[in-house]
Amino acid sequence: MYEAHFGLRELPFGITPDTSFFFGSPRSQEALNTLLVAARSGEGFIKITGEVGTGKTLLCRKFMATLGEDFITAWIPNPYLEPRSLMLALADELELALDREVDQHQLLKTITHHLLRLAGQDKRVLLCIDEAQALPLETMEALRLLTNLETEKRKLLQIVLFGQPELNRKLEDASIRQLAQRITFHYHLGPLGRDDLDYYVAHRLRVAGFDGARLFSASAISRLYRASGGIPRLVNILAHKALMLCYGQGRQQVSAAHVAAAAHDTLAARRRAWPWVAGVGALAAMAAGLAWTFVR
Repeated sequence: MYEAHFGLRELPFGITPDTSFFFGSPRSQEALNTLLVAARSGEGFIKITGEVGTGKTLLCRKFMATLGEDFITAWIPNPYLEPRSLMLALADELELALDREVDQHQLLKTITHHLLRLAGQDKRVLLCIDEAQALPLETMEALRLLTNLETEKRKLLQIVLFGQPELNRKLEDASIRQLAQRITFHYHLGPLGRDDLDYYVAHRLRVAGFDGARLFSASAISRLYRASGGIPRLVNILAHKALMLCYGQGRQQVSAAHVAAAAHDTLAARRRAWPWVAGVGALAAMAAGLAWTFVR
């Protein structure tokens, strides 16, 4: 695509959670520090919330990669499961061999014995649940019961819930109030500030191999912040499209007009009430870019 044109090794603004691109902004670094402190203190439940696109999954993967060898981690990305299915998913993550028809009692017994063996080896087991707002209430209660498993000194299983703000409302349900009371560490992951966004863009470009002068003009960064609201996923989408437009015109620096056109062509940005005039000609510009690519 445009990598060679801008001197990049790879695309800098992908939306997959690649930990090599993790940006330690004040908020994301504080969230990571909160997770690490909570995990090492042995707390049963930890909660991280954030709006869609604020980087919860990337934070989760960075957190698991940062933990030392004394931690065994399990990750469940789709928790819309009834209690038995969730325990089977946990057993699978812990690489436990189970009969297909294992009953609930034997399932819990096998998981407990395995956790005890790991505790005897000074290993801590930590379960990370992504999109935790999708957990059914009865499954949340099953999770609470799992955290009752403990030795005299510590919990056998720690659980980190990553979810959208709807998770907070779900935890207000009286039927799971005991779980809510056990969440001793929590953090809300917000969007990037204007200056943080500038550093964020530069960081991702640098990781992708860019070593030239400023690729996004100051006005482009301001427009990018206004169009994205500092939401990292939306920043990535808009920055990628702006680079495509810039490349298509054969230019070496992204301007505010490139970002405006990208925003007009992106539904999520348009929903932020971006002025229609800012993006006039987005599709035409992209088409011209493709044409320029083929005639080079």
